[in-house]
Amino acid sequence: MTDVTGSPDDVLHTLFRSEQGGHEQVVLCQDRATGLKAVIAIHSTALGPALGGTRFYPYASEEAAVADALNLARGMSYKNAMAGLDHGGGKAVIIGDPEQIKSEELLLAYGRFVASLGGRYVTACDVGTYVADMDVVARECRWTTGRSPENGGAGDSSVLTAFGVFQGMRASAQHLWGDPSLRGRTVGVAGVGKVGRHLVEHLLEDGARVVIADVRQDSVGRIVDKHPSVEVAVDTERLIRTEGLDIYAPCALGGALDDESVPALTASIVCGAANNQLAHQGVEKDLDDRGILYAPDYVVNAGGVIQVADELHGFDFDRCKEKAAKIFDTTLAIFARAKEDGIPPAAAADRIAENRMAEARRP
Repeated sequence: MTDVTGSPDDVLHTLFRSEQGGHEQVVLCQDRATGLKAVIAIHSTALGPALGGTRFYPYASEEAAVADALNLARGMSYKNAMAGLDHGGGKAVIIGDPEQIKSEELLLAYGRFVASLGGRYVTACDVGTYVADMDVVARECRWTTGRSPENGGAGDSSVLTAFGVFQGMRASAQHLWGDPSLRGRTVGVAGVGKVGRHLVEHLLEDGARVVIADVRQDSVGRIVDKHPSVEVAVDTERLIRTEGLDIYAPCALGGALDDESVPALTASIVCGAANNQLAHQGVEKDLDDRGILYAPDYVVNAGGVIQVADELHGFDFDRCKEKAAKIFDTTLAIFARAKEDGIPPAAAADRIAENRMAEARRP
């Protein structure tokens, strides 16, 4: 799916006049007393209440924050549709450095804004927000998931997110090499934070050689201390150029696949946890032209949203893991559809998701 830029004109064009728009509602939230500035974007409620996490990030501008919220919300519509959930897509972003401005009062103020939407948007964790934060938000808003077990929630959703990405990798290996096992394969993981660190565990258990990169050296250190066999690349640019790399897993922020990184990739498969990996329209074709198999991000990273959706109905981990395991079959079905239609996997996934949303809108 296509990203938008951060200028005001581009944001308005996306909202009202482009194929990437069509968002039902965008809410700008401000609470001067706590310093809260937030954007809540609801892309679609065709399948049910919009569901998506809250990102807390120091954006370069308010326009960039709005653009990110629009992109992420749209992605959640597709993700929830492909995961078979009865939820539409929404996303929220809080503008600022969470290490500097996050406070209990700010989170409570944010919770009041979410509550004011009356259940049209259900929030959860994302980059910069954690289970403890959702516990605070939930004090003002009952439409909050990703809470701690002590507060009636399911806890950290990154465990099932990583599990789902691993299933997507196995499906990609099955499609490309005829064997789902990753034993002996070299996998590069860019970003070993919440999700990436759990993904590394799955890969090592399956017998893969793992190379990692992360801008946070403490995250790298935790992995290497626990697993000395894991190799470390100086940065992501070196990682994607690793000789003999079989699979590249972008697990940090979006836009990882662009005009510079795609030509440099040595991997045969891209399958990772990051949202909005394709920097712009056409990147999916560039990958396809190079013979690189791309597992659509919003399909393989749906384990977390499967978990938080289940929390609304009384969380059961085994039930959620069983649903997340189906990401293997869904990924294979997308590859089959792509081959049948003669299009890249990303376009095939979009078609399947759009069909489900269109069917839901029909009277």
